[in-house]
Amino acid sequence: MIKGLTRAGLGAGAGDLESLIRLASEYGFAAVDTSGEELETLIAARGLSGAQALLKEYGVQIGSIGLSVEWRTTEEAFRSGLTRLTRDAEAAAALGCKACCTYVLPSTDHNAAHFMALATRRLRTCAQVLGAYGISLGLEFVGPHHLRTRWNNPFVWDLPSTLDWIETINEKNVGLLFDAYHWYTNEHSIDDILNLKVEQIVHVHINDAPAVPVSEVLDNGRLYPGEGVIDLAGFLRALKQIGYTGVISQEILTAQPPADPVETLLQRSRDGFAKVYQAAGLEA
Repeated sequence: MIKGLTRAGLGAGAGDLESLIRLASEYGFAAVDTSGEELETLIAARGLSGAQALLKEYGVQIGSIGLSVEWRTTEEAFRSGLTRLTRDAEAAAALGCKACCTYVLPSTDHNAAHFMALATRRLRTCAQVLGAYGISLGLEFVGPHHLRTRWNNPFVWDLPSTLDWIETINEKNVGLLFDAYHWYTNEHSIDDILNLKVEQIVHVHINDAPAVPVSEVLDNGRLYPGEGVIDLAGFLRALKQIGYTGVISQEILTAQPPADPVETLLQRSRDGFAKVYQAAGLEA
């Protein structure tokens, strides 16, 4: 499984995408997550062949891009974002990226049934656009309890409900962005992972949680892998057992951006990955 980075947990020092790619390679990571817009900027600066050569030189792939379309608010905002999505998909496909991901908040101020109907149609449309470029759409359920009541009406926050929704969207290229933090805050089990089919997983995030009651774990209170109480060794072993070989990207959301130099944070990240990969019996 390929070790990857997002900018979450690296502070402000990671720089532009070229810098992030170089830093990832230097510290033993083989993938980075980014945006379609950043990919377009890279291609514009270097040309397509130059951007491809940069990734090859450093042995880094693009793990995923974020879904840029605003699918949560108005129809006008959604429709106006589809052109941007097409450009994102074109750039991602040109650089070998196969995943585009978005998060699903666990509560909403909208009428939940109405919002579900709108969101299903909108995400289906996004999946169809992405599918034309060979890209899958990953949906990330968000588990922390405090967000389940942050807005007026409960929505989707666990694995079974998300799988049901994916089935309802009914596009072959829609699956899970599977995050260890949300698996943990739902108190899902290793068996829940083993019951998945590998083709249901588009992308994976890894992080850790503090030793507080699960109901008190905050979404922006994440720790680096191996620094908390999540059974990340079991999480990784289970993913390997079902045949997942894709990217495992670090995502560390904190209340305040980390103040340490980016090199210190990258070393901390590398050490954390080594610790949990070794505990899982994987190559460190």
